[in-house]
Amino acid sequence: MFNQDEKYMKECFKLALKGKGKTAPNPLVGCVVLDKNGNVISKGYHHKYGKNHAERDALLKLKNNEAEGGTLYVNLEPCSHYGKTPPCTDLIIERKIKKVVIGMKDINPKVNGIEKLKQAGIEVVTGILEDEAEFLNRVFIKNMTKKLPYVVLKTAATMDGKIATSSGDSKWITSDEARAEVYNMRKEFDCILTSSNTVIADNPTMEHRFKCILDTNGRISKTSKILKQGEVYIATKDNTPLKNGRLDVKSVLRELYKKGIYTVFVECGGTLAGSMLKDSLIDEVYQFIAPKILNDNSGKSCFDGDTISKISKSKNLNIYSVDKIGRDVLLKCKVL
Repeated sequence: MFNQDEKYMKECFKLALKGKGKTAPNPLVGCVVLDKNGNVISKGYHHKYGKNHAERDALLKLKNNEAEGGTLYVNLEPCSHYGKTPPCTDLIIERKIKKVVIGMKDINPKVNGIEKLKQAGIEVVTGILEDEAEFLNRVFIKNMTKKLPYVVLKTAATMDGKIATSSGDSKWITSDEARAEVYNMRKEFDCILTSSNTVIADNPTMEHRFKCILDTNGRISKTSKILKQGEVYIATKDNTPLKNGRLDVKSVLRELYKKGIYTVFVECGGTLAGSMLKDSLIDEVYQFIAPKILNDNSGKSCFDGDTISKISKSKNLNIYSVDKIGRDVLLKCKVL
């Protein structure tokens, strides 16, 4: 059983997720307000970048004295500085909240909300479901600390890890339902990243508002379907540094971040997937596994970027979600 603090923090997480895909570069934040008798009197969340933060969204629904002596729950330390909106700490103090319960501290160095609340005589409790709070805002944390987009690799493979036959035939490994799920997944990300190899082999459309193609030597055709829709950034040796004769993908990611790209969805073949995994450029893997076995050693693998002689050198992942999509299984994994 969850105690009261954990119960209301879980509610903050649920509220925060309502803003998913709309708050970047800001974090996902939810807020629950209790009156002095412990009754829930308001809830709020950060709806969209530039709009009210969760605490302000919740408190402004109340009359000036309704929250007096009450408790405010929020999954991230309240802001204490002016940005697109005024400091949330000021409104919390103004509404005479007695206690603030926080999931995690804000990693933004501009934020000093906890200290400001304490100086105002408010009781502050921190670290409630902290690991879950950090996982919820893993994109924000990476953006803030690394100045890089959060990168998720999607792959679809047979049970023996193959994404195509030796001749390149890959249609279709997964079900119609799985492909429809991928179409919806793309909408959650700022950018789709792929390689010239994938464009040349499959000629995909990859409908999205922003796409990035890694094309070292400018090989893709100007008539490629992927170029016909959305904005496309093509990384070549003319605009990107090389690393061991290949494009420095980390430099590409830095450039995308400068363009306001905070999340990247990678769809590619085994060579790029393997090299990005080797270089620790992948944060998560979404892997569809079809109930098929190719049973052919010459088939193409979903990861093919290194030579490893010991199992101890494997990349470890944490599976945090398992779903059945049509006849396929979808694993969502955090790279450790």
